[in-house]
Amino acid sequence: MADVLLMDGGMGSELVRRAPEDPTPLWSARVMLDHPEMVLGLHKEFIAAGARLIIVNAYSCSRFKLRNYGDEGLYETLQRRAVDLANRARDESGEEVTIAGCLAPLEWSYLPTASGSPEEIAAFHAETALLQAPGVDLILCETLANSDDALGAAMGASAANLPVWVSWTVDDGDGTKLRSGEPIAEASARLDGLRVDARLVNCSTPEAIDVAVGELAKLGGRFGAYGNGFTAIPSSFTPGATADTIGRRQDLPPAAYADHAMRWIDAGATVVGGCCDIGPEHIAEISRRLAAAVPA
Repeated sequence: MADVLLMDGGMGSELVRRAPEDPTPLWSARVMLDHPEMVLGLHKEFIAAGARLIIVNAYSCSRFKLRNYGDEGLYETLQRRAVDLANRARDESGEEVTIAGCLAPLEWSYLPTASGSPEEIAAFHAETALLQAPGVDLILCETLANSDDALGAAMGASAANLPVWVSWTVDDGDGTKLRSGEPIAEASARLDGLRVDARLVNCSTPEAIDVAVGELAKLGGRFGAYGNGFTAIPSSFTPGATADTIGRRQDLPPAAYADHAMRWIDAGATVVGGCCDIGPEHIAEISRRLAAAVPA
């Protein structure tokens, strides 16, 4: 188990839970202006729990999203602050921690259709990847629900000249397919010819990911997974709705979630962690089990 890299958990959902204000669609971006110490502290909590990879808190900070739903003038400030807070957390923790940049869907999560052509999507992502690059170790393209978004993100990420990881979100009822209905294998094939150093699945039910990791294993190469604690993402999910409108499971305490994570590792995953509604206590339990599995 020594070669397994443990990621952090769901920054956005945890910040919503802790914040004094009501959540908004751009909350995880706004919090870096209003409560930067909260972001710093949560990064450090995940590191203390055993995470050795943290993701910059830039999920809602794309120029595309800010232009359409917020204040585009904050784009560079938010991107740089997200990177700075992650680096401060690593420095203050004193641990050897990998920092992943974050390229999220340009518009909203879970949409089965893309926000534009892969080339248009890539242009937005390339700008962000270059902004993040000086302060991160790799670029993570995450929560991608269709192959066009994933292709555009991977193309844009390549501008940073860093390792690129691509993570899809899969159908909660059929872990072999993206939320668009495209098989994982077909979505992966569209990335042929691009630098992709790891393939992952995220922000899906652990049960769907149990199936998805089997599909990732067939592709070869490094793969991983980080699930969420939602009941399921309904097909009627409203774009722009905040995560607090999705049902939260009561049957995924740390031990139950860790059971899934260890199954992913048994299937060959070498990167595991958590997404929405998976907190430091869940990561701590996975860390404990990984440590117990390493021979003295």
